[in-house]
Amino acid sequence: MKYSNTNLCSHLEPSITLTASDHKHLSGLARAAIRAMPEAAANLADELDRAQVLAKGRRPTDVVGMGCEVEFRDESNGRVQKLMLVYPSEADIEQGKVSVLTPIGTALIGLRTGASITWETRTGQLKRLTVLNVREAPTA
Repeated sequence: MKYSNTNLCSHLEPSITLTASDHKHLSGLARAAIRAMPEAAANLADELDRAQVLAKGRRPTDVVGMGCEVEFRDESNGRVQKLMLVYPSEADIEQGKVSVLTPIGTALIGLRTGASITWETRTGQLKRLTVLNVREAPTA
């Protein structure tokens, strides 16, 4: 992720894994959002650039992908939260659906269970989260 006011190095960031399909769709989203949301789009593009892309097959079940429910812990306070990672048009905070273009959504994409990442909130605060559980969202 891009950190505008920190000295965090990319070698401190965990590796991320994306399916070829998610990578393609998210790349298009980042390009489409560049004018309206330049910082969010740039942060997402940075994550996509460092992703290991799976050419074929399904996303491993322990990796956060689009439409997944993810449980994570905020390491600053120990609070455990659950959310579903979605595209911006599907976002609904009351239903726990968070856009991949939000800082936390971009931080979570592609992480494996057990991985931790430091990310910057919209207010500039640094937070660290650890992925505790990932599961496919139930189909309607």
